[in-house]
Amino acid sequence: MALDTSETPQHELWLACVERLAQDMPEQQFNTWIKPLQAKVADDLSRVTILVANRFKMDWIRTQYASRLAQILSALAENEVVVDLALAPREAQVRSSISAVSTPVHSASSRAAAPHEAGEAHATTAAVAAPIAVDTFASSSRHPHTGPNGEQRHRLNPDLTFANLVEGSANRMARAAAMHVARSPGQMYNPLFIYGGVGLGKTHLVHAIGNQLLADDPNAKVLYIHAEQFVTDVVKSYQRKTFDEFKERYHSLDLLLIDDVQFFANKDRTQEEFFNAFEALLAKKSHIVMTSDTYPKGLADIHERLVSRFDSGLTVAIEPPELEMRVAILLSKAEAEATELPEEVAFFVAKNVRSNVRELEGALRKVLAFSRFNQKEISIQLARDALKDLLSIQNRQISVENIQKTVADYYKIKVADMYSKKRPANIARPRQIAMYLAKELTQKSLPEIGELFGGRDHTTVLHAVRKITAERAQLSDLNQQLHVLEQTLKG
Repeated sequence: MALDTSETPQHELWLACVERLAQDMPEQQFNTWIKPLQAKVADDLSRVTILVANRFKMDWIRTQYASRLAQILSALAENEVVVDLALAPREAQVRSSISAVSTPVHSASSRAAAPHEAGEAHATTAAVAAPIAVDTFASSSRHPHTGPNGEQRHRLNPDLTFANLVEGSANRMARAAAMHVARSPGQMYNPLFIYGGVGLGKTHLVHAIGNQLLADDPNAKVLYIHAEQFVTDVVKSYQRKTFDEFKERYHSLDLLLIDDVQFFANKDRTQEEFFNAFEALLAKKSHIVMTSDTYPKGLADIHERLVSRFDSGLTVAIEPPELEMRVAILLSKAEAEATELPEEVAFFVAKNVRSNVRELEGALRKVLAFSRFNQKEISIQLARDALKDLLSIQNRQISVENIQKTVADYYKIKVADMYSKKRPANIARPRQIAMYLAKELTQKSLPEIGELFGGRDHTTVLHAVRKITAERAQLSDLNQQLHVLEQTLKG
């Protein structure tokens, strides 16, 4: 039945379409894909722009539901309806006009978009050889921290916030310190030095600090920069003799966020300029947050006076996430992609991807893409198929025997000492570390691990795992040693 447009407001065209789909589709599919959508309907009902949360969902809506949506909307409106898909703005409300190049979903011919309303900045959108065009939004308002051409001067990623950072024991202290800095910059924990292995969330945390400060104080001068970019800026300042501009930029900040300061190694002039910037910022009670792959005293080829400054505030570690945290991260990321991830699948992936958050996210993307391209529901078997290469590499490379040999080499003891009954400290300690790594990096049970360590009881293994876990959180030297061993074992 056609929609009675004389009695129904324009926006009810979309509501009527949604109601029709709710009757036709299974409830779970409807709630996952259709219910979260929003739409903007043109006054004459000739165009409907559907707002989609992310590109993954946009692709899925295009391939699975676009034709059906166009058919229903056209039937309800009794005229051809042009359907656009657009990424929903994440921070601002949808503006009154949309910049678009689109084609009717059920027609091969294309039509030009309607003229933009005054006051809107035009977005450049390329036509695509697909049933629906991908449109973008533009706003006439400029963020206070954008440059003359609209580039972001603070270089922050607005998607990396405290709200979407999953908390667990691995990052709880670092997260708490970061939130304190964001709320009260220039006071306690200055500088804040965050260290940990690759892909554990250090960069997310520093972006979250900057984004929170700007949310509280839009006029704050904030800059996020990678250490390599700082090196480049120093070099350019030398070449162009523009050190006054360099100092004006870095010495006037309220918050400096700098990633991977280990890249300053062996760069004497860069270290000198960073020391000067460091002192200038602390003098004016500005805050400095740094990240590194190791704790300050573990940094190689960095001037001692700089290391002492790094270590003068608060130094916190981010550890590899524990199982429960890895599961929570997977479920959170899947929800952000508007995809329902069964908990048993999340546990399967989390148990097999232990190293860091980045690899965990990569594994999830593989599973989601595999499900989408094969049009199969997500299950443990599908995850196993999607990750077979990764699982094969892990099973081949990380074995208890390999762990024993690597640890023995690192601590300069014999591999045979791993199985012996000897108990001097220089042997017992590496043996406990090897047991801990065997539990963390393999699928072996405690009794199986004990058997491979000279027939020891599973309670001995459990004691070793608990002991090393507790000491890792307290002893930075041990934590660094374990990071090195883990990276060595993972190749």
